[in-house]
Amino acid sequence: MAKIMIVDDDPEISNLLQYTLESMGHVVRVCDNGRDVVDNLKEFLPDLMILDVMLPGIDGYSIATTLSQDSELSKIPIIVLSALEPSRSLFGKFNQVIAFLTKPFSTDELLETVNNALSEK
Repeated sequence: MAKIMIVDDDPEISNLLQYTLESMGHVVRVCDNGRDVVDNLKEFLPDLMILDVMLPGIDGYSIATTLSQDSELSKIPIIVLSALEPSRSLFGKFNQVIAFLTKPFSTDELLETVNNALSEK
């Protein structure tokens, strides 16, 4: 069991991710905008974060930049989700970004990526 934070403003995707991960026994917290992420991360301290790129308030790239500069939060592995395949290259510079999934993704692909991320931690 791991603590996983989902950061996505699309309720359908957030609900699917939350249901899938909770059914595997993980503890999940959902954050639907970029502004609340850092406070939530410091309080929840997840083992993994699933991060959308396009968010209201602060985008996923800015969040990854902020986390990479925080000694505590830079250790949290990130799986990036995006409908924009070209944004993959932007996230290559972040050590904590361990995977990039393009929407739409399959739940099997998601679970395999989450399991790999958690086994590497």
